[in-house]
Amino acid sequence: MPLYEHVLIARQDLSNTQAEGLIEHFSTVLADNGGKVVEHEYWGVRTLAYKINKNRKGHYAFLRSDAPSAAVQEMERLARLHDDVMRVMTVRVDEHQDGPSVQMQKREERGERGDRPRGDRGDRGDRGDRADRGERRERN
Repeated sequence: MPLYEHVLIARQDLSNTQAEGLIEHFSTVLADNGGKVVEHEYWGVRTLAYKINKNRKGHYAFLRSDAPSAAVQEMERLARLHDDVMRVMTVRVDEHQDGPSVQMQKREERGERGDRPRGDRGDRGDRGDRADRGERRERN
């Protein structure tokens, strides 16, 4: 079966137990339709990048599932109809990563920013040398 990762954002005025209850609810929806939740994480209340339905914060939940596409479509449909869920995002992945997600890892465990691969020009290119462009002309 295909592997998926889901992120749910629930309303901020829910309690932690209600938000974790949503995870269990959508896990059972997947299980009833022939899938299974491999792992789930509750990321807590986080600030949104922009307001969604007049909310500035939301409860974030992350699920890793192994389910047929029909089960995922049904789970997404029910999540979009649920009053407490503001957003749902599902991504199909080739394989699940071992251990906690990047959001749950401590900064020391993630590695340095310099560990990421760079293009042939570096991260921003060469900005200090203007010899290839010539001198600037004066404005009138």
